[in-house]
Amino acid sequence: MELLHSLLGQLSSFIWGPVMLTLLLGVGVYLTLGLKLIPWRKIGLGFALLVSGKADKDQGEISPFQALMTALSATIGTGNIAGVATAIFLGGPGAIFWMWVTALFGMATKYGEAVLAVKYREVDERGRRVGGPMYYIKNGLGENWKWLGFLFALFGTIAAFGIGNMVQSNSVSDALQSNFGVSPVLTGIVLAVLVGLVILGGVQRIGVVAGKLVPIMAIAYVLGSLIIIFANFGQVGQALGLIFTSAFTGTAATGGFAGAAMVAAIRFGVARGIFSNEAGLGSAPIAHAAAQTNDPVRQGMIGMLGTFIDTLIVCTMTALVILLTGAWTSGETGASLSTLAYGQGISGGNYIVTFGLVVFAFTTLLGWSYYGERCAEFIFGVRVITPYRILWVVAILTGALIKLDLVWLLADVMNGFMAIPNLIALALLSPVIFRVTRDYLYK
Repeated sequence: MELLHSLLGQLSSFIWGPVMLTLLLGVGVYLTLGLKLIPWRKIGLGFALLVSGKADKDQGEISPFQALMTALSATIGTGNIAGVATAIFLGGPGAIFWMWVTALFGMATKYGEAVLAVKYREVDERGRRVGGPMYYIKNGLGENWKWLGFLFALFGTIAAFGIGNMVQSNSVSDALQSNFGVSPVLTGIVLAVLVGLVILGGVQRIGVVAGKLVPIMAIAYVLGSLIIIFANFGQVGQALGLIFTSAFTGTAATGGFAGAAMVAAIRFGVARGIFSNEAGLGSAPIAHAAAQTNDPVRQGMIGMLGTFIDTLIVCTMTALVILLTGAWTSGETGASLSTLAYGQGISGGNYIVTFGLVVFAFTTLLGWSYYGERCAEFIFGVRVITPYRILWVVAILTGALIKLDLVWLLADVMNGFMAIPNLIALALLSPVIFRVTRDYLYK
């Protein structure tokens, strides 16, 4: 077991090393330039399309808004709380700047993923529209590439049970036990029942719940953060200055912070940025493929907002609170650092983090259940759906009760493996993304 743990650790370090991070960021840069900065120039149009709520009900399973909320339900999670804190602990305040850079170019990646997801989706045996990287690999690149789509689906099926299931229920269990003394068994049972009630209703019910819960939780978290930020408003400029200067010079040791070079700021900023918004991993397009739309570009405009909201808004709130309260020099890391910062910033602020972790993890369980189910369906067909949902609920209870060091590593490796087929497809199908975008904007 120790040997397996060591091998997975080495494999994870390699997969999420400079080569993969360069590829993920590089594809984002390439698509951004190829699209002539459209994801930046048309962000207002994206929000306008989201607010308009226009849907072609005979063209999909959930509204475009619900598709975005389903995607956000899977991305807004521990990465926004623990991931940001870890990035600052390992890379210094400058890591936040590189998270922003990753998000800005990741918007183009998410845009391209959503465009291809809608363009190349299929109708399954139940008459439901399904899609994602495995489908745009098969239908966009041809049957000869179906093996690559199979690999994505295989990695996605396995990764879902780690990062999207047991890791999440374990985080909730740990947070509730630490702060309120709630038994992990009780947490696991309640979570399993609540998630089961939602996912047994399929993507429509997931879309409805995500469409209501995600905006509420995101707004509540941002408002709590803003209260702390405005209470320390005079230091905001200094905090932002620290982020920008540290991004290019590194951060000296201070207090309990051990110091970090510029290279560390880049590495951990990019890595945690991608971990948070999942741009390039290929997960979000699975949700966008179910949208009630017949226009790939319109859904792409909405899809790219996920990266903007997740990283440039929610992650930024967490980062500013950590810096403004001075908690980043405490020597704490992960969720403990975020909890400390919010607790120092406002009376009862630690409960903002606890509540955020619980709700974020719950919605992540919903979003990733759909991702994993679609991946499994691509391999085994629709007959796998009911057994998969039952196994998903059982895994939630298991995750709440056991130690997950090995699961974390395995999920990390599978997530990295998911990105490779998706990045290949995005690069090879980029001419399609550019063409349909021109046709939409200049018709």
